Amino acid sequence: MKVFLVPTFTVLALLAAAIPLSAHHSWPVKSDRLVTVKGTVIEFEWANPHPMITLEVQTNAGREKWLIGGPAINRMEANGWTKTTVKPGDVITGIGYQYTDGEKIVKLERVILPDGRELRVYAR
Repeated sequence: MKVFLVPTFTVLALLAAAIPLSAHHSWPVKSDRLVTVKGTVIEFEWANPHPMITLEVQTNAGREKWLIGGPAINRMEANGWTKTTVKPGDVITGIGYQYTDGEKIVKLERVILPDGRELRVYAR
């Protein structure tokens, strides 16, 4: 019986260790060109794994919704962010990298707040 339990336990332990690793992923973005998106904050969801800002952007064709995502909350907090940094109604400029498939989703690098301050999500 012990001969069977040791390999079974080993396999289960390895699987348990691998499951959290599969949750980590990279953003599918074009990292060779920054994009700038300016609009009105509709929502700021302060949650892991990525806080997300929903912006309404005015274009020549009309209004578009863009999602701007940051890194984990602890990384954003380390760079001065809080859950009240941006609020619905704020006009902000998000600067980051757009999804490679053209979706209106940006991996945020920095933001220009309504008062003109620039706030990064990664330390320089």
